[in-house]
Amino acid sequence: MKCFKKTILPILLTGIWINISATIRWELLIKSYWVEQYENLGLVFPNELINGITWMIWGFLFATIIFVLSKKFGTIQTALLSWFAVFVMMWVVIWNIRFLPTGMLWFNAPLGLFEAFVCTLICKRFLKSNRKIFFKED
Repeated sequence: MKCFKKTILPILLTGIWINISATIRWELLIKSYWVEQYENLGLVFPNELINGITWMIWGFLFATIIFVLSKKFGTIQTALLSWFAVFVMMWVVIWNIRFLPTGMLWFNAPLGLFEAFVCTLICKRFLKSNRKIFFKED
């Protein structure tokens, strides 16, 4: 049970937050850029169930990275490092193959950073409460 409270619960809640915020951001702001990018290349945008499941897994992997970093670094450092490692690296790779719709970066970059910051706060909250419980005198 201690492992659940110390590790699994913060990663689970952080992953849920990532998946909810990313889905809202995707549907309201970003999806049209990608659909247009695919259409301009004569392709059909992949919008199958497996694609959604893959992004959900990505969200929980991102949550795990944030959790691990939050144990070693401060709030700002964790948010920036995780955002850079996950978002910026992904954008560089996609841009390198000339597939990134750069117009969406004006709002996706700050929203992704905000997402990483909120996730860091979630993890930090659990780490602080765990320390209090661990050092609590009976």
